[in-house]
Amino acid sequence: MMGQAGEGQKQMKETPIQAIRRVVEPVFRRPELIQSAALCLREGKAGREVLMVTTLRTRRWILPKGWPMKGRTLAGAALQEAWEEAGVVGTVEPVPIGFFTYAKVRRGGFALSCRVEVFRVHVSDLLRDWPERHKRRRKWFAVEQAAELVDEPELKALLASL
Repeated sequence: MMGQAGEGQKQMKETPIQAIRRVVEPVFRRPELIQSAALCLREGKAGREVLMVTTLRTRRWILPKGWPMKGRTLAGAALQEAWEEAGVVGTVEPVPIGFFTYAKVRRGGFALSCRVEVFRVHVSDLLRDWPERHKRRRKWFAVEQAAELVDEPELKALLASL
């Protein structure tokens, strides 16, 4: 009777290569790395605006972001990155409002998968002097324009939803 249930269905057998791949791939697959980003918003003359910074190498516009920091929550790391990269003084919400993923290309072309948790930062001040002021530009953009500037589809969608 076992054959009756599966008579109309083709059963696919695993090839030897598929079996080896199923066992070996998880050993070499790198886990997704986590970063945190600061979503700094304000109400500007034309509506809601997002503070963006340029990347160090390609000069693209992005949210201030970075790696987790010892002794800080991911939210605390996002606030620290906002200060280092954009001179932001403010408070951060402890729960992320969303996330996006991207491939971080390392030297030699090696790409790492990163998941970036995005935290809302309430900006109370922008300093004229901050650690990376000579390395990056910072600028407020309308939410719609910020969404157009970024390359990561999930970040585009997150910004467009604001």
